This record gives sequence, C-alpha cells and structure tokens, in this order.
Amino acid sequence: MNWQDRISIDAKVLVGKPVVKGTRISVELIIDLLAAGWTQEQILDSYPNLIAEDIRACLAYASDLLHAEKVFPLEPA
Repeated sequence: MNWQDRISIDAKVLVGKPVVKGTRISVELIIDLLAAGWTQEQILDSYPNLIAEDIRACLAYASDLLHAEKVFPLEPA
C-alpha cells in the first residue's frame, strides 16, 4: 500500500495534520477510532465519503512513522 496516494499533508488543512485526500478527516482520527475498538465497517458507516483503502492508508502512514522512529536505549538505573 502506497499511503501517499490516499493521504495528504497541507499546512492549510487542519494545520498540516495528515488527512485523507479530499477530506478534512485526519489520520489521527481514524487511528484513534480503531484504537477505541471501532471496526472498519463502523468507520465507513459513520464517514460515508471514506473507502476501505483510506483506512488502510492511514494504518500504512502510521506504520511508516513508527518504522522511521529512532529509539534510544534506556540507561540502567
């Protein structure tokens, strides 16, 4: 999945938060809903302008961010 096809970042839209292209629905909102236990079907029913690929793109975007994150080992106490 190439999330860049479905996610955009524009400083003029939601102060630059990543959103599903053509909407003001943020990746953050979709990830929060999934974390809260919403199913894909519930999200699609609540936001009819989304499609399943949008939800997968949000997950792919979050995955890429986590893969790029630098982790530093904790120092022993």
